Amino acid sequence: MRVLVATVLVVVCCMLVSPCLADTNGFDLTTSTTLAPSIPGSSNLADWHSSTLWIIIIGFILAFILAFGVGANDVANVFGTSVGAKVLTLRQACMIATVAEILGAIFLGYKVSDTVRKGILDVSLYNNTEKELMLGSLAALGGSSIWNLAATFFKLPISGTHTIVGATVGFSLCARGFNGVNWATFGKIVASWVVSPVLSGLISSVLYLVLNYFIFKKEKPLEPGLRALPFIYGFTLLINVFSIVHDGPSMLKFDLIPWWGAVVTALSVGILTGLIIQFIVVPRQRKSVRALLANEATNKENEVKFTFDSADNSRSPTPPSRELSVMEKGQVTSPTTTYTFSGGASDTNGYIPAESKNGNLLNPTLENNCPSSQTLGVTQNSSQVPLVNSTAVKIVSVEKLTDKKNSETDRPEIKSLFSFLQVLTATFGSFAHGGNDVSNAIGPLIALWAIYTEGSVSQQSPTPIYILLYGGIGISVGLWVWGRRVIQTIGEDLTKVTASSGFTIEIGSAFTVLLASKIGLPISTTHCKVGSVVFVGWAKSSRQGVDWKLFRNIVIAWVVTVPLTAGISALLMLLLKIAFI
Repeated sequence: MRVLVATVLVVVCCMLVSPCLADTNGFDLTTSTTLAPSIPGSSNLADWHSSTLWIIIIGFILAFILAFGVGANDVANVFGTSVGAKVLTLRQACMIATVAEILGAIFLGYKVSDTVRKGILDVSLYNNTEKELMLGSLAALGGSSIWNLAATFFKLPISGTHTIVGATVGFSLCARGFNGVNWATFGKIVASWVVSPVLSGLISSVLYLVLNYFIFKKEKPLEPGLRALPFIYGFTLLINVFSIVHDGPSMLKFDLIPWWGAVVTALSVGILTGLIIQFIVVPRQRKSVRALLANEATNKENEVKFTFDSADNSRSPTPPSRELSVMEKGQVTSPTTTYTFSGGASDTNGYIPAESKNGNLLNPTLENNCPSSQTLGVTQNSSQVPLVNSTAVKIVSVEKLTDKKNSETDRPEIKSLFSFLQVLTATFGSFAHGGNDVSNAIGPLIALWAIYTEGSVSQQSPTPIYILLYGGIGISVGLWVWGRRVIQTIGEDLTKVTASSGFTIEIGSAFTVLLASKIGLPISTTHCKVGSVVFVGWAKSSRQGVDWKLFRNIVIAWVVTVPLTAGISALLMLLLKIAFI
């Protein structure tokens, strides 16, 4: 609350001091205006370049810092579940993301960058005041960078899109006042804070519950999983191919393909993928998984499970009694035998004396092989003490057996079937993310460059590929250097993620982003991913399976993102105007 109040005060103060509040003609988040260059002539343009070169240099530096923050925060969201499920190592995730993000930035980034640099605000408001617009872009880069790095430091996954939108609104409020903001569109962005995580979470959790009912809960899930595999792969490729082909990059001529062409292409790829999976992958998967299960069954040894209770034991007041459940050849004895060892019990001729707490429930095989205490000369308060052969069983650590997280892991066949699916979906998501969120880092930079080279706010030149590549490299560096912080939050801290649940999280969030973008809802990929993680974590375990305190902190970070970045950007804009205008 204090942060929000302080932010509002900063914005209001900047607006009151700003000398440009009188001339306000509206600010449409979806409108751009084409203008004629207002600085004609080569001599005037040369003077313009020399007077604004310092803005370009600082802009490139701030854009790289912002790209670094976007990579450390937003890209980490994409691969957080894959790393958390132990499907990929952090190094492997960074390598895949580097390639996918840069390719996505080059092939898809130009379109979103055009929207950010010319569509968020009405550039006609800055005609004949080009330098003011350049300083505003500089302030937006600075405000976004500060909050992105701060949120990443505190391991909070935030929306890079909302960060840059808030910063742009902030400097516009300072420069053009309240009439410069399209509050209806801004209201949609605020509504997306709720729509994004809820919609994505519902889709992911429903998908998980369906797969859990038909595959995961089965006593032998291998065959149901193999039967479903062609449909799952086909659907996954269909969704991702459609999202790329429909209204795709002009560099690949995808923008010339009509909507029905994109549907036909996606269906064809999905069907072909399903056939390949059915006739090539499924037989190989069946053979490899069966071999894996057979090998595990062969290598499984007898185990003794320990749990500690707090009740006092008359024979061993210190330390507390220790209970063991005997497992023989990997199968729990029926009924299970529970023993209590005294604190001073020691190995005698390969046997440890114990007390049977559940009556005469000792497995006949063990009973015949385990002599009594009298035959070994072991003296206890009872004349007949059951003995457990210390050499015939494997002692397993209490920490390993009582760790809750280990009880929530996938069975080997489930992990084998869904691991590659999760990696595939995350890779597609990273490609799309590189195209979408590169605008957060270099959209304002491209605006700076276009105004600098043209001397006009019209920004008619196309987006340079080398600047897109520059943003993609910055994003990749941020992921390598600092991405592990948010990856840990998404993949481990919020809830336990496995290969199966991770796949439903990935496909659910990707489908939500695609659906929302096609119907015009402004949503955040970060919010979708976090919503899916929370909903699936709740569905697969219980309410206690989610760290609600951490989720509360994340939501607070979401709420303050737009006003906080707006306040920082407005303050920077005010300082820049005082100093240079």
